[in-house]
Amino acid sequence: MNWIDLMTAKNIELGNWGEKIAIEKLKRMRWKILGTNEKVPIGELDVVARDGKEIVIVEVRTRTCGRMLPPEFTVGPSKLKKLVRSGKIFVEKIKWEGPWRIDLIAITVLADNEWKIEHYRNITDGEFCQ
Repeated sequence: MNWIDLMTAKNIELGNWGEKIAIEKLKRMRWKILGTNEKVPIGELDVVARDGKEIVIVEVRTRTCGRMLPPEFTVGPSKLKKLVRSGKIFVEKIKWEGPWRIDLIAITVLADNEWKIEHYRNITDGEFCQ
């Protein structure tokens, strides 16, 4: 997508673009992508990856510049609880017994075909991760 398309994209299109950018970043970090848009009974996980010996549930948030809140501020307490519950369901489903965590990748679309990407590790501060 070009910059004008991104600035006028509907939420779903912008979200799909952001997930592709996030996956590219994770691959450059040499993470193994285990799945995308993984469905669990209470929702969907954007990206599931492996960082060394740890499973990482990655929530991707993408916003255009000028929105009321930057993407990293759009994950509130109820979304965090849902992510934790979904993550627990997912790791139980795959019978994972090792450590896991939840990360956030926040992407802000700027002007002139540029964007800012920030990676927040362990957004639950380990409180919910096993």
